[in-house]
Amino acid sequence: MNILISNDDGYQAPGIVALYEALKDLGRVEVVAPEQNNSAKSNALTLHSPLYVQQASNGFRYINGTPADCVHIALTGLLGYKPDLVVSGINNGANMGDDTIYSGTVGAAMEGYLFGIPAIAFSQVEKGWAHIDAAAAKARALVQDVIANGLIGSGPWLLNVNVPNKPIDQIKPVRVTRLGRRHAAERVITQTSPRGDTMYWIGSAGPAKDDSEGTDFHATFEGHCSVTPLQVDLTEHDTLATWGQRLNGRLA
Repeated sequence: MNILISNDDGYQAPGIVALYEALKDLGRVEVVAPEQNNSAKSNALTLHSPLYVQQASNGFRYINGTPADCVHIALTGLLGYKPDLVVSGINNGANMGDDTIYSGTVGAAMEGYLFGIPAIAFSQVEKGWAHIDAAAAKARALVQDVIANGLIGSGPWLLNVNVPNKPIDQIKPVRVTRLGRRHAAERVITQTSPRGDTMYWIGSAGPAKDDSEGTDFHATFEGHCSVTPLQVDLTEHDTLATWGQRLNGRLA
């Protein structure tokens, strides 16, 4: 097995260190991660400034770019081979519902998926790294499971996994879920800079809007590890014909 690990919290984050330690004996495992925290960078690529690869004392390689940059560079020349699996995380906080659109953790995994490689994004539900050892153990168990079931090499797929911050014996079995929904984000925060200019800070994510049974929010609230299969196609297939009728001939 050849496994590539990345994240969005940076190469020194406790989550990526724990994930590497949990997976390192499953095959050839390499880390290519951002130099700094790149949360909420989604699938962004750096196109107008140079990127540099450096190596830390523990062997991790890090790049002055986004999570997607890291996986993209690794897959298009840095590694020199195609990994069997791309794994991202473990993120410091949940990536559920609408979060997945913004998530750099999911963005890193998705970059692998776009290159035709199976990929998994791992996150802890709460910030602070509490019980990170348990989350890493759950990550290892899931990776071992997809290997044992012959899912590596069967074509690309993308899983989004959220693990409750609990001791390993208190985390309930995996539930396969759909994405829930959040309310709109909290109001923007404004401050005045020392020079008198107005500064704006993006507000916190809103509370769950759809946390009904079957969603990732519901599963993790009940103490389960949530696994959501994701796809990249954003087409609203159900309304294609309707829009064709509405716009037919009008835009010619």
